[in-house]
Amino acid sequence: MKWKLPIALLTGVVTAMAFIVPPPDDWSDRIVKALEQFVKRYPQEKVYLHMDKDYYAAGETIWFRAYITLQGLPSTQATNLYVELLDKNNNIIQKKLFASGGGMSPGAFELPETQKPGTYQIRAYTAWMNNFDPAFFFTKNFEIFDPAKKAVPEADSLAQDFSVQFFPEGGNAIVGQAATVAFKAIDQNGYPIEVTGTVKSSKGDQTAAIKSVHDGMGSFDYTPAAGEKYQAVVKSAKGQSKTIDLPAAQSKGVTLKVYNKGARIFYQAVAGPDNDTSMNQLLVLAQMNQQMVYKANLDVADGRISGFIPATNIPSGIVQISLFTKSGLPVAQRLVFVKKNDLLQMDVLESDIHTEARTKNTLVLRLPDTINTSISVSITDAEAVPVETKNVNNIISNLLLTSDIKGFVYNPAWYFRNDSAQTLQALDLVMLTNGWTRFSWEKILNNEYPQIKYPYEQGLSMDGKAMSGTGRPLTTGGQIDMIIKVPADSSSLFAQAPVDDKGEFHISGMVFPDTAYIYYQGNDVAKKNKDVSVKFTNHFFEKPSLIKIPAPLRVPPPVDNTALKAFLANAAESNKVNRAINNKMVYLKEVNVNAKKEKPQETTEKRYVSGMFAGGDGITFDLTKETPIAMNVFQYLQSKVAGLQITGDINNPSISWRGGAPGLYLNEMQTDISMLSSLPVTDIALIKVIRPPFMGIGGANGAIAIYTKKGGDNVPQNDPSIRGFELYKKAGYAIVKQFYSPDYSVKKEVHSLPDKRLTLYWNPNVTVDTLTHTANIEFYNNDFTKKFRMVVEGMAEDGSVGHLEQEF
Repeated sequence: MKWKLPIALLTGVVTAMAFIVPPPDDWSDRIVKALEQFVKRYPQEKVYLHMDKDYYAAGETIWFRAYITLQGLPSTQATNLYVELLDKNNNIIQKKLFASGGGMSPGAFELPETQKPGTYQIRAYTAWMNNFDPAFFFTKNFEIFDPAKKAVPEADSLAQDFSVQFFPEGGNAIVGQAATVAFKAIDQNGYPIEVTGTVKSSKGDQTAAIKSVHDGMGSFDYTPAAGEKYQAVVKSAKGQSKTIDLPAAQSKGVTLKVYNKGARIFYQAVAGPDNDTSMNQLLVLAQMNQQMVYKANLDVADGRISGFIPATNIPSGIVQISLFTKSGLPVAQRLVFVKKNDLLQMDVLESDIHTEARTKNTLVLRLPDTINTSISVSITDAEAVPVETKNVNNIISNLLLTSDIKGFVYNPAWYFRNDSAQTLQALDLVMLTNGWTRFSWEKILNNEYPQIKYPYEQGLSMDGKAMSGTGRPLTTGGQIDMIIKVPADSSSLFAQAPVDDKGEFHISGMVFPDTAYIYYQGNDVAKKNKDVSVKFTNHFFEKPSLIKIPAPLRVPPPVDNTALKAFLANAAESNKVNRAINNKMVYLKEVNVNAKKEKPQETTEKRYVSGMFAGGDGITFDLTKETPIAMNVFQYLQSKVAGLQITGDINNPSISWRGGAPGLYLNEMQTDISMLSSLPVTDIALIKVIRPPFMGIGGANGAIAIYTKKGGDNVPQNDPSIRGFELYKKAGYAIVKQFYSPDYSVKKEVHSLPDKRLTLYWNPNVTVDTLTHTANIEFYNNDFTKKFRMVVEGMAEDGSVGHLEQEF
């Protein structure tokens, strides 16, 4: 494969090859610096979801893997992915927060058997993307069917309304100059239709013919005359006719014509006959991924109105070419797609496929040997789950094409099927009928930047405000003490959040699954904890969605009814099997264990204590085997350890050992007296008192290490059980269950049930051998599949993407 150079390296390369290189202090520097400032402050993040199927039945699981990019590279800093499932009226049915790492995130939505059939949309984004236009979120519309039904009513075949939009190249047609006008015809559902027609002047003269060439798109050339108005008379394939006014031609100004020659992109500034001198000095600037790849100065008065943009070192993707006046006003723009042979190449090296029931199948995928690659793989029944062929958007067409334009592109994957003249012409029509909308040149040149409401996230965060008993913010020096318990993994930890002069606090970088029980207490400088009230701020994902999107959702193309019958029948049987598995009690065989039973104290200490805390000269107290009646840990330890002095107020005692204060630790993290004095003894599993010296921070005079209960030792209650603390529940990362893939080489009771799986293999993160650059895939057939469809999608560390689809 060819290496894809980072955009950052292209700027100097391509600018040096420009038609005219402006001097360093040229007036164009203001425009260039505005773009540089924008990309520095607002890097572009994208999300794409690889889903295991194109449609689902109620009771199934939607499996997906997210690919997250930042400026065209895997977003290794992204930690949080937000995914929502919406119905046709844009109501959120399910939403989950998934942990991401290395630019990827596995996820799933489980559909209940009671899920209503209809059109749904899955939507995915990051907090950073939420600062910008939601039109650039990842979205996919799909159908959820009722498996109890044997078929779906045929689509209405009656004639529907339609519309046609016209797009002069560069933005405007100029009087007296030959102009190219592209058009796009769609029906009332937003899908393309084929049209024919003519362009007529107000005098009735025919000036151009209209005929769509691909998915309702086409173009025509005409030369608008001064004082004339033009109309298009258009007829749909179903016989409907419409007369539509063309956009008025401009008597003055300038526009842009572009010819994409592949290796070079030719451009020409076209000025009106009455053009004023303010249009003489022009700048052509091309950018990709918000980074400049070319610029050149033009002088209309001297006849310097055209040039070539070298595309040799520009990777695949959309290039925006803009034309500016000397005053910094953008007057014309054109999108061009650079299509190169720089996609991620993948193929099947070996295969051993069998169609007998429950037989083992193996595949070996070959990946590029020059760069690290991450892939996800889905294998489905090719006959029972026919693939969507009418409107396909895969990782290539999404990240390189549709994620950079707001307009709907029908069947975008089609434009990457080959490099024929027909495909390239159609792809250029997509560029002509869509405008660049990720940012506004006018705004960034006037220093009008997007408002950042949601900073780039690193892990989970909590925000809030603490108020004193007088109603004023807690003063600087105060803090919020927290004991955090996570039932999902039986972990517990403590945290302390200092407040600022407004009484506000912030904690970030937390990682926990499902839900955390946060027992909190305000702690002011004077230790008047009971007089402190704490109010947590809801995260944007915990609030009702304020994202506005057009309604209703575009209905996906219908699925073939014959194939759909088989799909629904198998889905219904699969639901029965799943119910049987969930309701069936599986008994384990009797197991004889021959091993030495460890002492309870040793068992508890080994489960809790680690690292430097596991050594040293210490005394251990196992509280899981007793019911202490002490008020807190300090009262419990009084008189239990020789040389350890605990005196004074038991809630704020004076502690010394051999003339100094020992270090205090909670779950092996350094803490203080106020935190430990508030911790109920009933929540403590183990206390380890380590004699001086202790090698940890602050342990020169020994250490007291406290461990809170976990696992079967303690289960958090719904009601606050920690004395003096209140309870706040915080949602964490969604737990993604493992895809069920049976191993029929081993006899299990569950294997007696029918196997009706329609997704036979799903792996969101396939292991790639770094030495052989291959990936091994193994899966077992179900009870009936005779043809398999494999879809592989992936991304390399340089941001190149690939898609492989094959039937066996």
